[in-house]
Amino acid sequence: MAEKKEQNHDEKSAELAEQIANSFEELKQENLDLKEKWQRALADYQNLERRSQSEITQRVSDQTNNLLLNFIDIYEDFIRAENSLSKENIDTTGIIAVRKNMENLLAENNIKPIEAIGEIFDPQKHEAVSMVEDDSLDDGTITQEVAKGYITEKGILKPSKVIVSKKK
Repeated sequence: MAEKKEQNHDEKSAELAEQIANSFEELKQENLDLKEKWQRALADYQNLERRSQSEITQRVSDQTNNLLLNFIDIYEDFIRAENSLSKENIDTTGIIAVRKNMENLLAENNIKPIEAIGEIFDPQKHEAVSMVEDDSLDDGTITQEVAKGYITEKGILKPSKVIVSKKK
């Protein structure tokens, strides 16, 4: 009888050990699954954070460029006003002072006019508005600038509008 009790006890102990081993393996697998899900969630979060930062940076850049383009339009209006008034011998001292302040602001922000006349046409920097036949120049040489273009360290802010030569 004692032997039977011991055998029963051994069977129960073996069953319990097997249950514990199975539970341990299940918990181990569940732990691995949770760890893998956590790593995926972390990677997704990091990707979302990078994408969001990139989108914010792009929006700020776009808004800044729009503001700069509007500023350049006003700057060019001042240049036209100065030219028009000086043709009629009207004092443009105030306009010149404002224009110089605007030019300083452009320079402080690394915005430079694109030099176009005499250069070879580059569709990245220039927009051709007309062509003129001229055998004395190479094809694609810019002969006249209709509207000034501007460049920043990040790229073209506004392309120059130009007239380009072509041979007959």
